[in-house]
Amino acid sequence: MWVCGARTPAQLRRRLFPAFRRRRSAAAAFSASAEPSRVRALVYGHHGDPAKVVELKNLELAAVGGSDVHVKMLAAPVNPSDINMIQGNYGLLPKLPAVGGNEGVGQVVAVGSSVTRVKPGDWVIPANAGLGTWRTEAVFSEEALISVPSDIPLQSAATLGVNPCTAYRMLMDFEQLRPGDSVIQNASNSGVGQAVIQIAAALGLRTINVVRDRCVGRPDPSTPLGPFHLAPAGAHVSTRPDIQKLTDRLKNLGAHHVVTEEELRKHEMKNFLKDVPQPQLALNCVGGKSSTELLRHLAPGGTMVTYGGMAKQPVIASVSLLIFKDLKLRGFWLSQWKKDHSPDQFKELILTLCDLIHRGQLTAPACSEVPLQDYQRALEASMQPFVSSKQILTM
Repeated sequence: MWVCGARTPAQLRRRLFPAFRRRRSAAAAFSASAEPSRVRALVYGHHGDPAKVVELKNLELAAVGGSDVHVKMLAAPVNPSDINMIQGNYGLLPKLPAVGGNEGVGQVVAVGSSVTRVKPGDWVIPANAGLGTWRTEAVFSEEALISVPSDIPLQSAATLGVNPCTAYRMLMDFEQLRPGDSVIQNASNSGVGQAVIQIAAALGLRTINVVRDRCVGRPDPSTPLGPFHLAPAGAHVSTRPDIQKLTDRLKNLGAHHVVTEEELRKHEMKNFLKDVPQPQLALNCVGGKSSTELLRHLAPGGTMVTYGGMAKQPVIASVSLLIFKDLKLRGFWLSQWKKDHSPDQFKELILTLCDLIHRGQLTAPACSEVPLQDYQRALEASMQPFVSSKQILTM
């Protein structure tokens, strides 16, 4: 669903498409233009392969009402959840037609007469998923936005609201970790994985980081296949060409150990990891055999938190590990966390992360900036195996 305050679907459609333009008095807004503006946006009318269903369209910008904010978007990333949403495989799906993108940063252009929390010139990010950030500008309700400091790097601001928040909450909410404790995770080069490494280092925690050394490709090029997805029988198996470069990059972020999934399965890995305590916390974004290996290395009583399923395979936990090691299996979804907590608590989380950014302890993931009109290139790159750079759409 669209997250724009308490608006009805009909109101939201009028905001998005010319045929439903809402007419409001220009006197209700500060700095608002009397003439309607045209907006470029990436829109999809039905679910499917993003490369086929997403189109760049011209939309009409609605007038600014009393509680509204006119925002010029600056940058917005392409996240796995964005791809899943377009495919129709996500826990939250906006009404169609919809503008893509759940995350990004924009600058306030104008505000309505009753807006109190932001002013023109401020940087803002979405308060919730489903806002539709892949567009040049938009009019949002004040409640749909959170202000962020404009003195942090643009890429950090654009990627602040999803992955670092997920990383921080998983590190804080499931186990009472102390400096010197260790955490093990897969998909360590993902946006969340890179944030986990940096936030853990800032907290004095050590991380064991698992990365893929192989990927299976699609046997039929016409078959949609997202990052980490496992292809059916007959698929081509490729190996990661830049494993040492990736290892060095993650260690520069603060990773204590970087191992491949194949190395993690070897018996001698226990000796290799003897310089760190057994992890009390495992973070799983992949599922399948990868999650099973994380469980094997958890300390008794430890917790594995699953926040993604990129392999499209179920989590498999052996009965003996559950009985004799009393391991706990939990899940995390940031959208649910927001539902269970107040907007002020989310704002506090954002400011905590901004403080880490100001201290130089949290940087944006490796990014490639792509102009909005070249969106096809960004979508295709986001779905390739061994993705090492997050695609950022610039407006």
